[in-house]
Order: sequence, then C-alpha cells, then structure tokens
Amino acid sequence: MKIMAVCGAGLGSSFMMEMNIKKVLKKLNITAEVEHSDLGSVTPDAADVFVMGRDIAYSANLPENKLIVINSIIDAKELEEKINSYFQQL
Repeated sequence: MKIMAVCGAGLGSSFMMEMNIKKVLKKLNITAEVEHSDLGSVTPDAADVFVMGRDIAYSANLPENKLIVINSIIDAKELEEKINSYFQQL
C-alpha cells in the first residue's frame, strides 16, 4: 500500500501531512509506504491512495475512490478518523 500526501507546491504542507500520516499509521498499526508530492506531478498510478486538503481536491484529476480529502491539514484527529475509515472500507 502506498499513500501520497499532496499539496499545491509539494513542499511544506505535504511533507507535514506525510509525517502526520506516518504517526497515524503507526498508531493504527497499519503498514504502508508514505510519500509527498505536488498536485501537478501526481498521476493516478503514483499511489494507492492520495491525501489532500479540500482546497485542492477539486482540481485533482484522480479517481474519487483513491482520495482522502481533509478539511484541515493540521487536524491530526480528522486525519486519523479519515485514514481509519478508509482502511476499514478495504
């Protein structure tokens, strides 16, 4: 399983999300590879699931079933809830 944190520029906020995703996965005892990228470089086959803020999700050309859209990229609780929900649906 590969998870990609995505932001507009692929720098600060996506890297922060990558670190937070890794913390959440460890807490939930889920093994996955996590990377970060900018929205312009993302292709549907780059990862199994993409995590991004609502502000850029509308412009992502990705299948809806491969998206975890979060309202606040700094809300660790929301991130945990949405990642947990995604993995429970698998």
